[in-house]
Order: sequence, then structure tokens, then C-alpha cells
Amino acid sequence: AGPDEVVGEIAKDVLARVPSAWNIVKVQESYPTLYEESMNTVLAQELTRFNGLIKAIISSLKDIQKAIKGLLLMNAELEGAFFEMFDGQTPAMWIKHSYPSLKPLGGYINDLVERLKFFQGWVDHGAPVNFWFSGIYFQQAFTTGASQNFARKYRIPIDTLGFDFFYPKEQTPAVKPVDGVYTYGVFFEACKWDWDAWQIAESDAKVLFVSVPMMHLMPCELTKFRSFPHYLCPCYKVSTRKGVLSTTGHSTNFVMPIKVPSDTPEAHWVKRGVAM
Repeated sequence: AGPDEVVGEIAKDVLARVPSAWNIVKVQESYPTLYEESMNTVLAQELTRFNGLIKAIISSLKDIQKAIKGLLLMNAELEGAFFEMFDGQTPAMWIKHSYPSLKPLGGYINDLVERLKFFQGWVDHGAPVNFWFSGIYFQQAFTTGASQNFARKYRIPIDTLGFDFFYPKEQTPAVKPVDGVYTYGVFFEACKWDWDAWQIAESDAKVLFVSVPMMHLMPCELTKFRSFPHYLCPCYKVSTRKGVLSTTGHSTNFVMPIKVPSDTPEAHWVKRGVAM
């Protein structure tokens, strides 16, 4: 099969799997902007970001299908996307509208479809008990939403808050926490989680990435942080561990430092290059 047939099949498959964009106005009728529930605003912002990506993917694929049939002239950007798809890479014109990702085309689409399913579940059944942290487009907005809910509930200035991190023994909660949020979907690099000692430990041989247990992100006043032996583990969106500062003042890759229980000195894990 030539490039036209291969890319035509890929385009047809992706178009069948990627759902159409959300109607934000309709979603906001069920999840209005509320003073006491900032997560409604987070949801609307996330869906708006994903809508931009969905529209970019669908329009580019439809244009490629037309170009294959000879109904449309390809511009340089579309031609680049065509050959990237033929090579199994994620097109640069999608990445421009996308969350950071290093995945090849097949993995990228699988990941995107799972993320969209997570948000569709949120729209259909309300905010989940346990949030897929790595499935969120812009994690900093999500953590700000969690802090804002806490600050408004207890009437504390939001700039005096940070996050404390708990790792509950009950890893499949049925109800939401009173404060803060439960999150999952993050991975350790260069260490593992010791399920007996309930802290980080040396990696097993030849195992680079290991799941982080469910975390309870708990907003907390900076003066009331718990003191416990820990490693302040940097958390990134993708494993390249580099990013640039965006106009919001946030990095495009670094999310936040996360405290992880450890009875080994911090320098030990820094030398290991441990990150999430």
C-alpha cells in the first residue's frame, strides 16, 4: 500500500474514534460558575482546551482525506502532517494545540480517547471521587481550583496556602475527601513504592517507571505543614524534564514539587534523579 492508502486508513480510523467537540454552553448549564465549587470552572476550561485540540485533529484529517481524493491542495503544514502520520508520528500541527506528549501516533490517540472518556464521565455523572491527575490538560488550573475551594470554605487567603500530600492506605475510596482531592495516574521514575513500608525505595532491576499510589492533595496553610521524613519529588508532565515558562507564569512541563515519605536522606534520591 502506498502512502495515500495508509494515511487514508489512519485518518478514517482516528475520525471514527475521536468524539466531536463538547457544547460548553450546555455543559455550563449543569456545572455553572459557583463561588463554593471552583471545579466547575476547571471543567469548563479543560473542555475548552480539549475542544481546540479535537477541532484541530478533525479538520486536519478531513482536509487530508479531501487531498487524497484530489479535491484539495495540500499546504506545507498539511503535507507535513500527512508524512508524519505515514511515519507513525504525532503531527506537529496537533501538538501545537495539545498538552505535552512524547507518544507516537497510535499511543497518542489511545491516550487522547481515554482522557476524553474521563471528562465525558465527569460531564455525565458529576465530578469523580478520584481524579486522573495526568489526564488533565492543565494541572496547575486543577490544583488552583482545589486550593480555591479550601480557601473559600475556611475564609483563608489563597496565597497563604500550599499543598500537603497524604497516601491513604485505602486506595479505592468510595466517597470524596472532606477537603482536598484524591488523584491517581502519576508514575515514579528511578525509584519504586514500597507497599509494606509505605514509602519510596530503590527501584527493582530494569524497572524504570512504577505507579505512584493514590495521592490525597490536601490544601494547607504554609505555617501548618506537617513535618515528616520526606523527599521533595519534582513532578513533570513528560519525561524530558524540560520546559519553558508560558505567559501564565507556569512551566510547560514542570507541575509542582510533591512530598513523598522516605527515611533515606534527600540527597540520595537527588543523585538517583528521582522524579514523577
